[in-house]
Amino acid sequence: MNAVESNPRKDEMPRKDERLAIPALGEYYNDLLTVDSWVNGRTKVAQAQSLLCAKLQERDKLIRERVEYLAKKRGITFDEMWAEILNGTAQKIVPGEGEGLEYKSSED
Repeated sequence: MNAVESNPRKDEMPRKDERLAIPALGEYYNDLLTVDSWVNGRTKVAQAQSLLCAKLQERDKLIRERVEYLAKKRGITFDEMWAEILNGTAQKIVPGEGEGLEYKSSED
């Protein structure tokens, strides 16, 4: 490996840190997390990550149903709506703006 290969170019620099910043939990929930972490033999950060992932797994079906509803309301596919949300281009419909939009049932 030569010197050029060992130094990344500017356009190949690692992306900005994408970690979540979660506000303070409050005394009660912080204490619960501290105890839960200790009981499970994990750091508070590792336990909080585990709990968040578990809760998202529980809500997976509900989240997908809600995205499906929003996609149908806009007359686009689930995949299009999902992609728009992920890439940050999805727009919320404000009151009065969605008057021409109708929910399109898959039964129609």
